[in-house]
Amino acid sequence: MSIITVGIDLAKNVFAVHGVDDNGKPALVKPKVSREHLLPLIAQLPPCLIGMEACSGAHHWARLFRQHGHTVRLMAPKFVIPYRLSGKRGKNDAADAAAICEAVTRPQMRFVPVKEEHQQIILALHRTRTGFVEERTATYNRLRGLIAEVGIVCPQKITALRRALMDHLEDLPGYLNRCVGDLLAHADSLDVRIAEYDRIIRDAAREDARSRRLMDLPGIGPNTASALLASIGGGHDFKNGRQVAAWIGLTPGQYSSGGTTRLGRITVSVFPRPSSQGR
Repeated sequence: MSIITVGIDLAKNVFAVHGVDDNGKPALVKPKVSREHLLPLIAQLPPCLIGMEACSGAHHWARLFRQHGHTVRLMAPKFVIPYRLSGKRGKNDAADAAAICEAVTRPQMRFVPVKEEHQQIILALHRTRTGFVEERTATYNRLRGLIAEVGIVCPQKITALRRALMDHLEDLPGYLNRCVGDLLAHADSLDVRIAEYDRIIRDAAREDARSRRLMDLPGIGPNTASALLASIGGGHDFKNGRQVAAWIGLTPGQYSSGGTTRLGRITVSVFPRPSSQGR
């Protein structure tokens, strides 16, 4: 019997592989496959359906497996949990691979679009920039806490904070002057890095015809356009705009029971934070 479905539990160095034949019987069970042996193992199989959880490295492996004629489907880990054989085998890598192999064949399963390399590069720009913005905000919050210990309380705006610090910098006692000066210099260096990433993202958006069309819409700039395209690609994995809105997080999750409708909160996670964050 030929293998038609394979589930792979991804990891850093040791992977678990579970394959079944057309009768649903296990035909390839390898609980420990090293990283260097995974691709040769999958490459020698006839074209089949491969399921994996959408985690670190999943898109990279999906692109490699597609080059060998396989159909790859990525799933959110929370959708795989119900298929885990916890009552029989407990939680281990082999059980996870078997659960993934089962989940990928379900007709109502929802899959994660496989991202191309250039999409992940653009997303890396956004995530790095977001990290710098968060670090800058944390730096200013640290400054507020330090100077509050000596009785200096400043307004919320960063411009007001910097003005107050410059006015009191020479009056700060002991090594506090050095600490505040170093933190201000660090915040300045973060401003430079954020501005540089804004320029790179803006240039990348202007080079993409699809991003330029998005930027023609009111309220959409380079950051939003490039992040949206890098996240959903051409959008062919969605049937309509309503599905895109739900995937982005513009529609609330539903937790209804007993005839009572309970709607959760909306969570927009695709779009990057504006460059004025924290200012």
